[in-house]
Amino acid sequence: MNRLFLVSRQFSTSVRRTMIIKPVPVLEDNYSYLLIDEDTKNVALVDPVEPAKVLDAAKKQGVTPQCILTTHHHWDHAGGNKDALKSLGSVDCYGGDERIEGLTKQLKDNDTVKVGNLQVKALATAGHTLGHVCYFVEDTKTGQKAVFTGDCLFSSGCGRLFEGSAKQMLAALDKIADLPEETEVYFGHEYTRKNLQFAEHVEPKNEDIKKKVAWAKANQCTTPSTVKIEKLTNPFMRVRTQELKQSVLSDNESGLSDSEILLKVRKMKDSF
Repeated sequence: MNRLFLVSRQFSTSVRRTMIIKPVPVLEDNYSYLLIDEDTKNVALVDPVEPAKVLDAAKKQGVTPQCILTTHHHWDHAGGNKDALKSLGSVDCYGGDERIEGLTKQLKDNDTVKVGNLQVKALATAGHTLGHVCYFVEDTKTGQKAVFTGDCLFSSGCGRLFEGSAKQMLAALDKIADLPEETEVYFGHEYTRKNLQFAEHVEPKNEDIKKKVAWAKANQCTTPSTVKIEKLTNPFMRVRTQELKQSVLSDNESGLSDSEILLKVRKMKDSF
């Protein structure tokens, strides 16, 4: 297995980790997540669409749910919020869109939420939906960093443009690309192998994509990725690279803007 695709643990191993993240597979191919502060035993439930399954996972970890973090309003991410809140009682449900089921507190770009001693920052990432939010968190004791990307960024892919524009999606992906490269990327769907088929089609000479294909075949669960890996293997984060431009643009398309290139790649993926 190539070391590039083993998520690099850059944080200190001599300091006990306070941030623990547990993926919870739900529905057909979704991921919910537990964001645990080990010091306080508090946990945030990220997109708990199957609340019984997610709450059972939290119980097995011996942690107390403190809040719900919702990336966007689509039912396969927010559809379990009301039932989760019924079970939990007086906890807040956060998100960036008033259409989110069970929303109690709406977040704006760069707003923060405390999960135990962990500070979570909301990143407004319109594109897939207009109110989509990603959540960035750092364990200040160890240096571990993570971002929950919902349906904005997938492993070697991105969400469809249901409401936003290609320009908005590019800005959202740029916001994630600007995070430290070791940041772990926890995405909302297990689409990695399908996405890599398209990525390899678009950049057949990309050796990093070839290595990731081999890695993904050997791993049922491919979350998390990292920002660094996505910059190397994700067509939608590579629209400014000469390699991708040479592969997807015809001679009369050399003047396309970055967002227009992203839109072309998105349309190619939609019909792939």
